[in-house]
Amino acid sequence: MSAVEFVFAVGWGVFWTYWLVAAFSIKRERVAWSPELRIRAVIVVLAILLFRLGAFQNNGLNSDPWRAGLGLVLFAVGLGFAVWARINIGRNWGTPMSQKDDPDLVTSGPYRLVRHPIYSGILVAGVGTAVALSWAWLIAVALAGTYFVYSATIEERNLTDQFPDTYRAYSRSTKMLVPFIL
Repeated sequence: MSAVEFVFAVGWGVFWTYWLVAAFSIKRERVAWSPELRIRAVIVVLAILLFRLGAFQNNGLNSDPWRAGLGLVLFAVGLGFAVWARINIGRNWGTPMSQKDDPDLVTSGPYRLVRHPIYSGILVAGVGTAVALSWAWLIAVALAGTYFVYSATIEERNLTDQFPDTYRAYSRSTKMLVPFIL
């Protein structure tokens, strides 16, 4: 394992460990066991199959230091953005597509820039991983992106129901995932 691979492995490991620990401080939520959860299962199964088939094992591992540097910067910026969003949303954070018993609409911090900054940050970090290590990681980014857009659509439907006037105005003034674009 190269030093760059090690940095990414440790970085993702620390990020997901933080994410799991932070999950213990969320507000109570109503879990909607609905057809939307099927997409989670499909993506998990696809990811497991891709790993088992070796899609991410030394397939043209990058050796260009400029690409590695750019990838590390994108990785750090993406994870930093996701963590900033997670801290900013506080106890209102929850698993994708869940609904809180007593929700607050958070529109400050990174939520001023995009409506789903956690998803945006994770995707940027994933692209950074692909740039630095191997383009094969774009498969994982595409799967995560598909899941995130689907989740965001469901979440926005729920938020529109919970905050009919406020959320509509917020969604008109703030892009979903990419500031000023998408």
